[in-house]
Formats: sequence, structure tokens, C-alpha cells
Amino acid sequence: MMRFPKPALMALALANLGLPALAESQERLIALGGSVTEIVVLLGEEGRLVARDSTSTYPPSVEALPDVGYIRALSPENVLALNPALIIADGDAGPPAAVEVLQSAGIPFAVMPVTHDADGIPAKITAVGQALGKPEEGATLAASVSAGLEAAKIRAAAVPVKKKVLFLLSMNGGKLMAGGEGSSAEGIIELAGGENAAVGFQGYKPITDEAIIAAAPDVILMMDREGDLAAADAEVVAHPALGETPAGKTGAIIRMDGLLLLGFGPRTPEAAEQLYQALYGVKG
Repeated sequence: MMRFPKPALMALALANLGLPALAESQERLIALGGSVTEIVVLLGEEGRLVARDSTSTYPPSVEALPDVGYIRALSPENVLALNPALIIADGDAGPPAAVEVLQSAGIPFAVMPVTHDADGIPAKITAVGQALGKPEEGATLAASVSAGLEAAKIRAAAVPVKKKVLFLLSMNGGKLMAGGEGSSAEGIIELAGGENAAVGFQGYKPITDEAIIAAAPDVILMMDREGDLAAADAEVVAHPALGETPAGKTGAIIRMDGLLLLGFGPRTPEAAEQLYQALYGVKG
């Protein structure tokens, strides 16, 4: 039988529960996941952070921290080299082999619940608060964010005619990747009072030209990004399929910061309001 040191057993147990409670005295914290990092900062623990993953870009001050890599392609060596006393990770951290190494390293490793809709955000905030040894502060922040989410739901429900929104994750080489059912893109579109135009598939997948035309989106939603994955508005509307949609014909393209839009963290009420205003031209 493989035997783990006592701290590793604790880390595995906490990870399995998903709602860890760790001592506030823990120092040298690594946060993995953009929304997790935001919550850590809002709970007053930015000073304990010694590293972040590449999706953790808000607030801007955390970008000065060492970057241990993309959350779904972690290197255990990069993380452990920074000698953390506590690791708090979003539930989609990976690959699984890397997470297994980190969980068995004798360091408390707390896994937060993954959510792609508004209802799971307060639970994530509460879990981070517990992992930090700040359950009361976590509960207070969760309650505040919950109020904002409820206001967004009420606003969305009151929209008389919902616009059909197509979220494009990328369009490299003219090949389109869209956000389908159950995706975080669908979650924020619905919370902003829109209707996801990409149906018939789960998550983020390639979508055919025929499906794009049939979806007939009123609006195309994209992340505001730079580099190889960026696409100018002119490139979007010039696409053979996108140009045939109502959105393409009118140039109705909305761009938002990716972490704000899809992070499903404490700023999601703000994201929903921004997208609602962009869709309908009115303040919530």
C-alpha cells in the first residue's frame, strides 16, 4: 500500500471534499485559476500570494507575480519550486497527472468547485474563504455577489425579445470555435438577457458554416484579445458564413475582457450588466 505523509493525506481529503478549511496562519499561497485569484485578493490575502497561473490577470497587480503556466497545462515542478504552504486551485486545473503530483506532495491542496453558471459562484467564494481560514469574510462576499447575481437574473427575465448571441472562442484559419450548451459563454449570455445561438452541442467545439447560417445570430460575442488568436471586425464580417448572418450584415460585434466575461467569479454581476448594456443599449 502506498503511504502518503500526513499533510498529503490532509490535502487529498480536502480536495475530495471541495470545501476545505485551513488555518489562517498558512503563508506562501499559490492561486490557480483567474476567479480563484480574484476571490483571494478580495478577501484581503493578496500579500500571501507568491505565484499565479496565466489566467490570473486581475487585478493587474497580480501580474507581477511569477507565472507557473496555464491552469490546464500545469508543471508540478514550476509550482513546487516556489515552496508554497498552500495551493488553492480551480476545479479545472490539470492535467490530471500534474494535479495528482501536487496533491501528493505534502502541501495542503484545496480544489474549488467548477461552475459555468451564476448559481455556483457563491459556493466557490465560500469555499475559498474556508480554504483561507476566513469563513466569515467569505460568507459576506458570497452574499454580496449573490445579490448582484439575483439583480442580473431579474433584469434578464424582463427582456421582452431576447437577442440571439453567438460566442466565438476563436476563428483561426477561418475555422470557427463556438460556445455551445452548458458552456460558460452560454451562462453569461443568458445572465445578460440574451439567448445562446449555438445549440445542439456541449461546451466549446468547432461549428460549421451551415450551422452558423442556420443559427442566425443577432450579435457576435468575442473576447477582446491580442496576438495570433485576435481577429479584427473586418475579418469577422468577411467570413463567408458570419457575413450571411444578421450580426454579420449589421456589424453587430461585441468584445469583452475574457476573464471578466467567462471567469464566473466575483465580477460576474458586472460582466452581466456590461453585456446587457451592449446588447440592448440601456443601463440595467
